[in-house]
Amino acid sequence: MAESVDMRATVRETYGPADLSSVPVFAGGFINFGSWSAIDLSGPISVDDRVRSQQDLYRRVLDAVGPLDGRRVLEVGCGLGVGCALALREYEPAHITGMDIHPQQLGRARKANAALLDASPPKLGFVRGAAEDMPLGDGEFDRVYSVEAAQHFDDLIAFAHESARVLAPGGRVAVASFFTPDDDPAHGARLADLLASYADGLDIARPVTLLAEGFNRAGLTDVRAVSIGPEVWEGWDRWLSDQWKPGTWPRNFLKAYREGTLDYYVVTASRAQG
Repeated sequence: MAESVDMRATVRETYGPADLSSVPVFAGGFINFGSWSAIDLSGPISVDDRVRSQQDLYRRVLDAVGPLDGRRVLEVGCGLGVGCALALREYEPAHITGMDIHPQQLGRARKANAALLDASPPKLGFVRGAAEDMPLGDGEFDRVYSVEAAQHFDDLIAFAHESARVLAPGGRVAVASFFTPDDDPAHGARLADLLASYADGLDIARPVTLLAEGFNRAGLTDVRAVSIGPEVWEGWDRWLSDQWKPGTWPRNFLKAYREGTLDYYVVTASRAQG
């Protein structure tokens, strides 16, 4: 199954030949908008600040899904694996598996993390798979997390069910991504007008309630969706302002947030003990 995974053309191009991880706005290779609460936005923003914002978004998610120490962990949509490396370094899980749909991203991840992959005993591994059909065993992981990848997933309900399936009893899942705040059908058209990534199909407009519903339907408990928009959008726009003029499409993320069309969430859920 893992070698025959299909991707939408925009996903294949963006994370393959276009290599989004090499774009300067995603310095450090994390490919996320960042959590900016700990960064001073009143003056110039350095590349180190930008990398810190992306690391802090990972820490926000890892804290939400934790504790990780001694646990078996899965990251869905791992990209270059730099988040997996951060988790290994700072949270001491027993093992992390990074899963991604794109073979070129996984090739880059294996190269970037060669030393960790060669460690004995190994604490990091990578596998190719789709979020909706994971090539992984039932109950294989104590923790599942995903950072800014769910906006690309074709089927959030299937992803929720697969996350529940691979979680061991007592396990937890945490997902950070941007969603519409409700199921108003006008949101999709508006986002396509504002943002090229929605117009070309890279990102898919879905309400955060859909993912929460998926976790509930999969039998998970304590499902919560928390907006972290105040941590994300102002800093992301401030970082973009040095490279993009007002009115250009990347600056419209903040506009969409302010008008109530889009927000950023951390969604968490638990699997009951046996």
